[in-house]
Amino acid sequence: MACCKLSSMLLAILAVLAADPLAMMRPAAAATPAHLHLYMHDVIGGKSPTAVLVISGPRGSFGNTVVIDDKLTEGTSQSSAAVGRAQGYYMVASVANIELMVNMNVVLTSGPYAGSSLAVLGRDDVNVPVRELSVVGGTGQFRMARGYVLWKTITPEILDLEIFVNP
Repeated sequence: MACCKLSSMLLAILAVLAADPLAMMRPAAAATPAHLHLYMHDVIGGKSPTAVLVISGPRGSFGNTVVIDDKLTEGTSQSSAAVGRAQGYYMVASVANIELMVNMNVVLTSGPYAGSSLAVLGRDDVNVPVRELSVVGGTGQFRMARGYVLWKTITPEILDLEIFVNP
């Protein structure tokens, strides 16, 4: 009898997997959309830089690549509460203008999403007041997330990030 129950249970699991093979890999329930408003401190110089030029392009700034481990805060001040780090790189991807290709992880260390991260990728034309980058994935509460980031320069070292995510 126990053998029949086990067989029935295995058959039910196989039926679910046959109907939707990715069912076991998806989160159990869809989370609600999230909106995060953060400030990124991109410190290029000084005693403790968080953005370091690692490759100088062959001519002008084209190809320059900067690796970042920038502090993310709730407010514009460096002393504002830290909520995470922006870790990745950006490079000058245009021969004519300062247009960057950005690839970074928004790693959240406090608040309701602590332990989760978002993968951000996109083009940053620094001459445009508001730029849009893509959220192409995430981890933790943001596993398989999609969305976008509205990105504004406040000062050369402070960026305003509004992140809209559909987990």
